[in-house]
Amino acid sequence: METSAEFKTKGNKKKGMTAQTRLILAGLGISTAFIFLSACFATYSISQNMNNAYKNFAQVLAKTLAIEGVEVTKEVPELAKYDALRSNSVSVLKSNDDIAFIIFKDNKSKIIYSSKDDYPEQAERARITVSSPMIVKNLNDSVNVGSVTVGLSGNIMDKVSSTSKLSLTFVFILTWLVIVGIVYMNSSIITRELRRLYQGVKKISSGEFGYMIDSKDADKEVKELYSAFNDMSEKLSRYNEQTIESLTFERNKLESVLMSIVNGVVVCDNHDKVIMVNNFAKKLLEVEEEDILNTQIQQFCDSSGEFCFADKITQFKDTPLDDESAPVPFNIEIDGRILKCLISPMFTRSNSYVGYIIVLIDVTKDVEMDQLRSNFISNVSHELRTPVTVLRSYIDTLYNFGNDFDFNTQREFIGVMNQEIIRLNRMVNDILDFSRYEAQNVRLEKTKTDIIEIIEDAVNQVQVLAKEHDLTISIMKEPDLPQIYLNIDSISRAFMNILSNAIKYSPDGKRIKIRVERSRDGEYVEVSVEDQGPGLSEKDQKKVFDRFYRVENATHTVKGTGLGLHLVKVTVEKHHHGQVFVNSKEGEGSTFGFRLPINLPEEEIEEYIPKNQLPAESEA
Repeated sequence: METSAEFKTKGNKKKGMTAQTRLILAGLGISTAFIFLSACFATYSISQNMNNAYKNFAQVLAKTLAIEGVEVTKEVPELAKYDALRSNSVSVLKSNDDIAFIIFKDNKSKIIYSSKDDYPEQAERARITVSSPMIVKNLNDSVNVGSVTVGLSGNIMDKVSSTSKLSLTFVFILTWLVIVGIVYMNSSIITRELRRLYQGVKKISSGEFGYMIDSKDADKEVKELYSAFNDMSEKLSRYNEQTIESLTFERNKLESVLMSIVNGVVVCDNHDKVIMVNNFAKKLLEVEEEDILNTQIQQFCDSSGEFCFADKITQFKDTPLDDESAPVPFNIEIDGRILKCLISPMFTRSNSYVGYIIVLIDVTKDVEMDQLRSNFISNVSHELRTPVTVLRSYIDTLYNFGNDFDFNTQREFIGVMNQEIIRLNRMVNDILDFSRYEAQNVRLEKTKTDIIEIIEDAVNQVQVLAKEHDLTISIMKEPDLPQIYLNIDSISRAFMNILSNAIKYSPDGKRIKIRVERSRDGEYVEVSVEDQGPGLSEKDQKKVFDRFYRVENATHTVKGTGLGLHLVKVTVEKHHHGQVFVNSKEGEGSTFGFRLPINLPEEEIEEYIPKNQLPAESEA
């Protein structure tokens, strides 16, 4: 579609010539008119002068013939004058074709001789007639004896006039051609110089800054124009270099910021082509930069061949946009990872839509934690409901029918209630410990303790439960183990959780081995519990100490809160600067344990020495 400026330009070209051409043609017209008028005036002047000169020639000729006629007839008889004049006139007529006729008359105007009689055709060509008296001079006076009349045809005058006109015409044409040539050459030179300037402007407009025009053969004024153009071109080149450097710096800075963002960022233009992608996005999408740049984002698919973004991009583009539009959120799943995506439109400062940005956030762990929390609440609710239900039914039975039962039955009922209360208490303690141990500023009081005592106390507490499942628990302890600083309650509970899990998952009639020994590097006391249960997969071993995590499969059906092993990890690693570990093989049992440092940092020891063990202040 033509713009108004282009239309006007084309219209001007169609209407006629340029102002420069009109000025040149006007100058040529004026010059031509001036030369033509000058030629006409010159021709007229020459014609007038030639007429006057010819008339003077005729007058002189007439006087000459008059004098000759007097001389010829001076002493000739009257009858012989005719022949003398005729002879002289014929010789004159033959000597000059321009003389048409000659007539001699006496003083009484009587024709003595007329050449018209002899040459009538020549006489008809006469155009100018001149008369002159024939005077005879005596001593005292002059006597008029007659006259002579001469007729001239004007042939000489015509020839001279034609020659003059041809000469003037030639001079006029030559002068006109010289002027046209000069104008054309001057116009060509100016046009050539302007064309060089036009080529320079065209180079600048196409982005070729720094282009120089050679001004060696140009006029002084044009040289000044070329010099101004070259200065402008040089300044534009320097400005362009500075601008490119600035834009490159800003682009590199933007790319550095984009690449440093810890979330994935994919930038698309308004044609859905990917124009930028940062490193984290390539990692999340598992794609190389050259494989995704300049491609349609809707065509991206995961390893299963599913288009991940197509539907959401369509939904986003169908939504009315403005510069304050909130990001459009949605989740996608790529190879087992859950990515939260936010699509935000991009606008320029003039509010022109130029594309959109997709921010990718890996929320796999968050989703898993939400699921674990949900499972934890469900498990806790179920675990609390079971002992509460058992306690209520047993208490209600004893309350209403206790007198009907013998002592052993009542004791059995009370024993069951006691176990459920212990189980309920353990769950409540796990939940409370979880909340307390996870706090940032919690410090557990530590005392120097023999860890063997804690191990043996825990084994004694679970002996009844172990006997119910016909399990044998053995303790293998290294002699001369040093006492270490620890919090007795938390370590007792941690070891009890490990030992309880071993009892839960061990088949009846198997053996549980407990080892207490120094670590190989001699820096830790290592406690481990080995069972002969179903074992764990490598995947479960990596997550078994995470909070709320529970192994759910056909073998592991024992209910729980999913906090026990996590509390072991927090107690040992956070509060005792130790380590937890698990070694397991599916179908061959598991070994859970922890290592406690023999030498705690001094600040930990000083901070947690009980007040009753501090040395008494010396008296002054």
